[in-house]
Amino acid sequence: MPREFGRNRRVAQLIKEELAILIQKKFPLSQFGLITLTNVDVSSDLKNSTIYFTGLNQKESNSELTAELNQHAGYFRHEISQLLTSKTVPSIYFKYDNSIERGQRLSSIIESIGSKESFRQKIKNEKTEKKNS
Repeated sequence: MPREFGRNRRVAQLIKEELAILIQKKFPLSQFGLITLTNVDVSSDLKNSTIYFTGLNQKESNSELTAELNQHAGYFRHEISQLLTSKTVPSIYFKYDNSIERGQRLSSIIESIGSKESFRQKIKNEKTEKKNS
């Protein structure tokens, strides 16, 4: 029976914590903006990991920032290998997490629908008031 928090989840959490510190040191805020790690997925065999991130106030596009992070993946893997006690360290692959943008877009769509509905209701109320007058 698998445990609720298996080894791959513990490794993922450690990678996320340490990468957050390493990225903060390696990628200055003034040049790259604020880079936030949103999730880390580690394969069950602990050989591969996908790091999801977002960026705020970045001067580069998402694809350029992803390429830059993936270019430094070897350095990050080496630094993390100093902390892990396992035989292998997962290879690191960065992927931009666009779920925040999707959530904002959905919220704006819902707001616009709500404002249209309230506008229609207001027009209906005005029409009924005119009929009653």
